[in-house]
Amino acid sequence: MSHLYPEIEPYHTDTLSVSDIHTLYYEEVGNPEGRPVVFLHGGPGGGCQANYRRYFDPKKWRIILFDQRGCGQSTPFAELKENTTWDLVEDIEKLRKHLNIDTWAVFGGSWGSTLSLAYSITHPEKVTAIFLRGIFMLREKEINWFYQEGASYIFPDAWEKYIEPIPENERGNLVEAFYKRLTDENPKIRSQAARAWSVWEASTSKLIQDENLMESFGEDHFAEAFARIECHYFTNKGFFESDDYLLKNVGKIRHIPAIIVQGRYDVVCPPTSAWDLHRAWPEAEFVMVPDAGHSLSEEGITKVLVEATDRL
Repeated sequence: MSHLYPEIEPYHTDTLSVSDIHTLYYEEVGNPEGRPVVFLHGGPGGGCQANYRRYFDPKKWRIILFDQRGCGQSTPFAELKENTTWDLVEDIEKLRKHLNIDTWAVFGGSWGSTLSLAYSITHPEKVTAIFLRGIFMLREKEINWFYQEGASYIFPDAWEKYIEPIPENERGNLVEAFYKRLTDENPKIRSQAARAWSVWEASTSKLIQDENLMESFGEDHFAEAFARIECHYFTNKGFFESDDYLLKNVGKIRHIPAIIVQGRYDVVCPPTSAWDLHRAWPEAEFVMVPDAGHSLSEEGITKVLVEATDRL
């Protein structure tokens, strides 16, 4: 964490009603007169953390963070109704207008990179720069790699714990089997599935396993929103009209200054996806961090991203 800016508190926090049922928590950090940037957290369903404020020079940036629908401090908690990629894209626009921001930079990793791409493709005229990390485009092969077969060969010990709540006769489609349990009326069934799903991701997110991360992801409150909302999005194929929607439409944003940062040993979102995006978008700066996995907080990834936000 030595590359991050010092800890900082928001100068403004509030909520914004974005639908009949959903209200978002948001916060502003740094310089109210600085260059605006919106931070899009992962998951979906992960919520924001205090360290996310620290990837930007607080003297230069007006940093906006918000908890996406159903997670963090947004309400209702773990709600799946009216919770789609396109709802979130329009939430970002509603927040921009609410804050009287004309244009802003977009920063997102993992699912945040998916949402950053979807938002930027939909509203390219509102985006001044794009910072992407741990590329995830929610294609079927990416889902299958991590939740069905592939990552299982690298982390067989963690995989055993992940599939434990699912009977053998339902393991042919693990996302479907988990979704059935994550939406069950029985809270014990939901909780068991949510912990298994969430701890699996935490177990594989860093080059070196982090027991503290695994413990925090297994906490019931966090796991419920994280697992339910992720599985909801994956079951619905990200609500995209085609499997390669983001790659097909990247031409709409190739003129925007951007950086793509990828950990070489990212098991959650393998580098092949970042490479596919790089080939489709050669104008964007591309950095493969040689000694990192998936996590935003890994030293090499943190260093490159902070340098990028300082430079752009």
